[in-house]
Amino acid sequence: MDISFLDKATLWPKGRLYEDFFVGQEFEHHWGRTIFESDNVLFSTLLMSFVPLYFNRDYAKAHGHPDVVVNPQLVFNIVLGLAVEDCSEIGGPFLGVFDLKYHRPVYPGTTIYSRTKTTDMRLSSSNPKNGIVTWETEGRDENGELLVSFRRSNLVKRRTGASQ
Repeated sequence: MDISFLDKATLWPKGRLYEDFFVGQEFEHHWGRTIFESDNVLFSTLLMSFVPLYFNRDYAKAHGHPDVVVNPQLVFNIVLGLAVEDCSEIGGPFLGVFDLKYHRPVYPGTTIYSRTKTTDMRLSSSNPKNGIVTWETEGRDENGELLVSFRRSNLVKRRTGASQ
């Protein structure tokens, strides 16, 4: 009898449902991510973000930087991506980013860490099978210096559905 790989696989549930969050809950997201110059050049090129600070060392130094500057959109995406496993891996529509602030330039070789706090929760008035969760997320470097901060919200499925 031939058993396929999928038949032998065990499904591990991932992500958190609405009831798994509470206001004040904090997450220190694991891993962290070191940004390499190649990450920055590839990201900026793929987005057609041709700002000389992101790929021209001489230009960046002439404007007071010690090296090329990492594209801030890449910094934001890394910090957001590090938070997904703890906050929004189960899916649900992304409702937006608010109060996005870049606190200082980032340079290649910087390792970024992310942490998040749940700041608001409410049931969706238009779709009661879901709730809306809002988080504040910060990205810091290996020395603990704040690089980027923002709030974001997602529609999150409820465990209990609309019946309870």
